[in-house]
Amino acid sequence: MRDVRCHATIETICAALSGNWRDEHIFALGQSLALFDFYQTKVLECDRKLEIALKALEINEGHDVRQLPKVRTKRRQVNTPDFEVRSALYRVLGVDLTQIHGIGPSLALKLVGECGTDLAAWPSSKHFTSWLCLAPGNKISGGKLLSSKTRRSSSRAAALLRLAATTIGRSDTALGAFYRRLSARAGKAKAVTATARKIAVLFYNSLRHGMAYHDPGASQYEERYRSRVIGNLQRRAKAFGFILHEMPGEPDMAVS
Repeated sequence: MRDVRCHATIETICAALSGNWRDEHIFALGQSLALFDFYQTKVLECDRKLEIALKALEINEGHDVRQLPKVRTKRRQVNTPDFEVRSALYRVLGVDLTQIHGIGPSLALKLVGECGTDLAAWPSSKHFTSWLCLAPGNKISGGKLLSSKTRRSSSRAAALLRLAATTIGRSDTALGAFYRRLSARAGKAKAVTATARKIAVLFYNSLRHGMAYHDPGASQYEERYRSRVIGNLQRRAKAFGFILHEMPGEPDMAVS
């Protein structure tokens, strides 16, 4: 019954489990175990209810799961529902939201539960991110912008997207590279908000317009960012009457 990551010998485990246990401690442990088993049965009942609710949302026969893209990661997440969430959501939505980095099956289910299956209430992704309070504010007085700070929000969907942004910051993806670059320049708080907004836009476009997301990778993102910075520098230099030239590489020194 030991965990697969436990490398201790059987003798060591037996020695660790032996001791002088008092009766009240054994009683409290038994009560805790009974409560754990009881809550597990209630969680399974909730999973069955969720599965039935998703089945009721299917239109006609639902979308063909044979067109479901290949799973992005095979590692099972902790506390996931006790049924195939990806297939159930694909039959309802016709898109695989888990292809977006940072969104797993459980998170996709929670976002759909918070925002619904039809995002037609928001004409564009800008309206959607503004509703989530992830877009910059526009506090204006007398025609002057006083503050562009994002508004406070108690939206659970926004909190879930911020959590996904924090997780994706450690990944070797385009979104991860964006998070790390902005975090180094403006701080982690602004990087989380900006990355959460990007994930919200991808979620909106996938659910509203059926967009299939393909990650370009961190290296391609860095290359595009470098090209954009060089282009801006060349335009500014040209405006001042200068021309930028790339420095020649240093020749390799021969070692005798």
